[in-house]
Amino acid sequence: MTNLIPPDGRANLSQILPSDRLCKDTQQKQFQTDGSPRLQANPGAAIALRFQENGHVTLPQNQPGKPRNRGTVYVYGTTEPKDDERLLDIHNVWNKEGTGGDGRGVLLSTQNFDDGRCYQINSGQISKHRQAMYPHEANQLMGADLWCQQDIALPPEAPTGKPYTLYWVWDWPTAPGVDPSLPNGKQEIYTTCIDVDVIDSPPTQERVPANYVEDQSLNNAAIPSQFAEIFGMKLPSFSAPVSSTSRLIPTPTAVPKQPTPATVTSFIILTKTVQPDAWQTSLGSSIPSYSTPSFSSPAWNWFRRPI
Repeated sequence: MTNLIPPDGRANLSQILPSDRLCKDTQQKQFQTDGSPRLQANPGAAIALRFQENGHVTLPQNQPGKPRNRGTVYVYGTTEPKDDERLLDIHNVWNKEGTGGDGRGVLLSTQNFDDGRCYQINSGQISKHRQAMYPHEANQLMGADLWCQQDIALPPEAPTGKPYTLYWVWDWPTAPGVDPSLPNGKQEIYTTCIDVDVIDSPPTQERVPANYVEDQSLNNAAIPSQFAEIFGMKLPSFSAPVSSTSRLIPTPTAVPKQPTPATVTSFIILTKTVQPDAWQTSLGSSIPSYSTPSFSSPAWNWFRRPI
């Protein structure tokens, strides 16, 4: 479920209004799709947000003027969401320290849309190179494509027993003077809103060192640099597999004005729970390090349903 800002039909393609809402109008309540319970995760748990690149990474020539990193993806988090959350109150305002704007939330992650591995199967040189570098077995979720991902972690201090809301923002502008059909360029931002039920982690006294498994399936592998970054690890090649598969919830299509090709963004979500690097009794009691990840279950639907 994605939301386009500025919306189609606005005369000024770069105008973002103070009234523009962060969540799509059908996504502003914390309701889930029937039969698809909310993702459950522990405080401090790692979560992989995965999405199709749809040629935005592997066929860059199709959309001139776009950033080399294929846009920047931000994830913000809060325990105090508003139904009428405004983009300009959150985006580039909330910070990692939690002191930005009204102080209700934090910036959890900033990453390139292109994670360096993902690809759509096509005849482009980038796709062919990545297919050779990062082969994977086609599955029911991704098919033959390898989806992009953004690895984040819930705050260790996230309170249990209540939802933690994530705001996913993909900033995908077109620079002026490159695309003849867009001489002034344009803003193009996609958002989606996510709720995670934060639950208590089971007590554990197990500490097991872990290293990246080179021959693991990329269907379930984190991006090494991202996973190391969110846990403060000094392990340039660290990554973590997950041991189960979550459900795919397809999302509607957001269609920009022609001649720009339509953007279709679909997601799955995976979690990786990492035990602390000490004889601790809960995941949230310290920053995880050098430990064995495991899959947090259940992980079904994660974004708010249309109402």
